[in-house]
Formats: sequence, C-alpha cells, structure tokens
Amino acid sequence: MAGELTRRSVIASAAIVPVAALSSASQPAQAAEPSVFSPAQLRILTAFVDRIVPRDELGPSASESGVTNYISLSMADYLAGEKAAFMDGLEAMDAFARRSQDRAFAELSPEKQDAVLIAMESGNATGFANAQGFFIRVRRLTLEGMFGDPHYGGNKNFAGWDLIRYPGPRMATSADDQKMGVEIKPVHRSAYGADGHH
Repeated sequence: MAGELTRRSVIASAAIVPVAALSSASQPAQAAEPSVFSPAQLRILTAFVDRIVPRDELGPSASESGVTNYISLSMADYLAGEKAAFMDGLEAMDAFARRSQDRAFAELSPEKQDAVLIAMESGNATGFANAQGFFIRVRRLTLEGMFGDPHYGGNKNFAGWDLIRYPGPRMATSADDQKMGVEIKPVHRSAYGADGHH
C-alpha cells in the first residue's frame, strides 16, 4: 500500500488471497449477531477497512459491503481465540494515530489515515508493536469479507462479486455463456442456496 488507495489496487492484490480462503474461511454464519466490538472499536475498524476498500464511483465501501459484520461474526466464532489480540491491535493503532497525527484514527482525513496505515504496513509505526502484522491481518480479513460468499456475513448485496464481475456459483453454464467476449449475467446466489446476510 503506497500512495493513493484505489479499487484497482485492491482488486489486483486480492489475487494473493486463495479462492478457497474466500469461500470457506469460516463456519457459515447462521444469523446476524450483535457486534463483538464496542462502539469505539467499531468506529476504528470501520475507518480502517474503508481505507482499504473506499467508496467510489464503482461501488460501496468495505463497511457498506458488510466487511465489519463479517469480521465481527468471525471473531465471535472461529477466530474467538484471536479476538483479544485483535481488539488490542485496534486500540494500539488508535493510540499510534493520536501520537503521530494528534487525533483519533477515525477522526483523521483520508490522507492522514493513509499515512498511519502506510507507516504500519512498512513497519515504521513507532511504539506500535507488530503494527505490520496487524495491518496484514486486517487487510486479509477485509478481502475475505469483501469477496467471500455472502453466507459468511460479508459481501452484502454481492457488492464484492459485482466489483470483480464474478457471476456467482453455478452448477453448469450454457454454451453461450462460455463464448469469448460474452458478459455473463450474475446469479447473485450464495453457494449455500440463499442470498446470504443482507
């Protein structure tokens, strides 16, 4: 992450996350649950993921696409053992923002938020132990929540799939759909047969 964040860079970097991880990273979320994060932690997380996938003319931001819901559901379930360290990371990031930018992370301008995240990614966030590892972890979870199956609580309204023009899982495709240059109509269906969590 260097310079301005764009959807193009996010899509290009999504290739490093294996498809299997995006489709089966956690146990299926059966129902929306209250967030495991406090309101203050959720503000920090929302601001963070929205700098990784910001809202633009191509579509909604990460939080608008259900990424924070996906992360919360994961922390309440298969990542429960990671929850305390994750929350400590959010608070350490906010403390670093206050030290380096004189303001809470969620209150910073997008440019100053990027400066905080770039320092973390490059390992230059002074006084923030494992800042680089925390950045990588949140970025990974953001990509999973943005592009994974909606059944897991993210990818709201199939925004991530629409962004990368993934038509959705299907048992078979027609001969016409297999022709070069043909745009395949999206199915907008979870692999589990439901529309996921909207």
